[in-house]
Amino acid sequence: MCGIFGIVTEEEQALGPILIEAGRWLSYRGYDTVGCATFHKDQTIDLRKDVGKIDEVASRLNFAEMTGSRGVLQLRWATFGVPSQVNAQPHLDSDGDMVGAHNGNVVNNLELRQQFIQEGMTVRSMNDGETCVHAVERYVHRGYDTLQAIRCAYQDLEGDYAFVIGRAGERELYAIKKGSGLVAGVGEGFTCISSDLPSILPLTRQIIRINDGEIVTLHPNRIELHRVSDGERIERLPQTITESMESAQKGGYPHFMLKEIHEQPTVAGEMLRLIEKSDDVKQLVERMASARHLYLIGCGTSYHACLLGSIYMAQIAGIPAIPVLAPQFIAQYAPAVGPEDVGLFVSQSGETKDVLNAIHVAQQRGMRVLGMVNVIGSTLTQVSEHYLPLACGYEISVPATKTFTNQAIAFLFLALRLAHRPTQQLSEQIPALMKLTLEQISPQIQQIEPLLIAQNDLYCLGYGLTYPIALEGALKLKEITYAHCEGMLSTEFKHGPLSAVYDDFPVIFVCAPQDIPLIVSGVNEVVCRGGRAIVIGPDDHRLRINAHHLITLPQMEAEISALLSVLPLQLLSYHLSLARGFDPDFPRNLSKTLTVD
Repeated sequence: MCGIFGIVTEEEQALGPILIEAGRWLSYRGYDTVGCATFHKDQTIDLRKDVGKIDEVASRLNFAEMTGSRGVLQLRWATFGVPSQVNAQPHLDSDGDMVGAHNGNVVNNLELRQQFIQEGMTVRSMNDGETCVHAVERYVHRGYDTLQAIRCAYQDLEGDYAFVIGRAGERELYAIKKGSGLVAGVGEGFTCISSDLPSILPLTRQIIRINDGEIVTLHPNRIELHRVSDGERIERLPQTITESMESAQKGGYPHFMLKEIHEQPTVAGEMLRLIEKSDDVKQLVERMASARHLYLIGCGTSYHACLLGSIYMAQIAGIPAIPVLAPQFIAQYAPAVGPEDVGLFVSQSGETKDVLNAIHVAQQRGMRVLGMVNVIGSTLTQVSEHYLPLACGYEISVPATKTFTNQAIAFLFLALRLAHRPTQQLSEQIPALMKLTLEQISPQIQQIEPLLIAQNDLYCLGYGLTYPIALEGALKLKEITYAHCEGMLSTEFKHGPLSAVYDDFPVIFVCAPQDIPLIVSGVNEVVCRGGRAIVIGPDDHRLRINAHHLITLPQMEAEISALLSVLPLQLLSYHLSLARGFDPDFPRNLSKTLTVD
């Protein structure tokens, strides 16, 4: 997810302690490398960066001694290029007299790198943060001033990002926003810029929020805004922020889980734009298409995504894919696999022990290993021939939300690619529908919440594409409400569990558009025995007249409707957890990354 911070002061001073503290406040966003750069009046730039955590790297490289009148800090969450000193940010231009850092993903990074190399620039890393710097350098070499060069670079850089940049010999820093967060601060004798509020609030409460398509010029005593489109000045006065530091760190949300639920439209769009032009994804798809047997392997939430992915593969691409829990893969399939088989291993952290155990056994049998992972530089990325980055940024809350949806969306993307169908429309369609869904379902969730607060047993049922969603919804309810919720195939409910239904016993059904008649049958099996049927699905009169409650989703084709249906289950779990007096971010007995057997 990365984090950037920049500061401009009236006089040279000790900027190291300020940059270190800003890094600490941004560290909740997640990162694997750290870097600082300061500008001196003699036109030299002091750049220090490396792999590691902020305090450890700051101590080893002595950030505290860094001085200057301008400073830039970056915490990098690896996407382009493994975590390393050379890929760490900030980055220099070819001549070493300009330095910058970014937050986000420049999806045409590889294409631009080749252009810069052909133009004679010195490209030192694989990182797209360096690409931002060279994109500005290109136009500086053509005679543009810094502001105009940034305007031109903006047109070349595709994706969602924000970056800050400065040149030796000037007194200003510049920053630009396109999709990623950016906020500026104005204080006594300084101005600053950051990805997020927490790093600014200890310095000043006078804040200017930056919009997409705007360039910020930070002078020592004032801030100027310009539109990228026409270069015209924008007048915007600072506002006084009264939020607490904890609230600011959570983006104004009371819990990280709620923040991460609402981040899902953004990270979905970022991932889709990132992988759309990825050569690694092309190679991954080719490897999957040539497999004798294709296995989708994960644990917990990641397994549920694998199960959904297997349905996408069959329904869209006509390719059978076997979803399996990682420990069970070792016993059930590993003895029979060989070099002609391919396993796509799925993990948020890339360090899940059960997944790594399965990879070890698969490699012993010669099986080809692919990865789908959020943490670049993790063990899974190192052992995979090719991997797909989930690009979710740091997920602090223990219950997976945005990592699950990006896994599911990634499987939809892969299935379409395997079927040789277009994928470009997904990056616009899915984020917009996810945002609409979150807006639409919130009041509906509040209506059914009181009915479920005291329930310690319930079922969540789905069919076809929504069966994995039912499993994931049940897991969320178990994780953070501590109520027992069993996820099941809806048609299996009558083969035993129906006996558990009593008056007002709650059963949640997740329904895709094409499965309405089948779900209505299941609903009536529950209703006629006194149970309470709650349906998540399209706004259809058949569901309305048969169920007690209907949480409606936007009308959409089945593949995307299934993705949307997990959002009400996430929100319902969150609100029930609060109503029952629990902390949804840190449920008891659970860990974000399971590194033990």
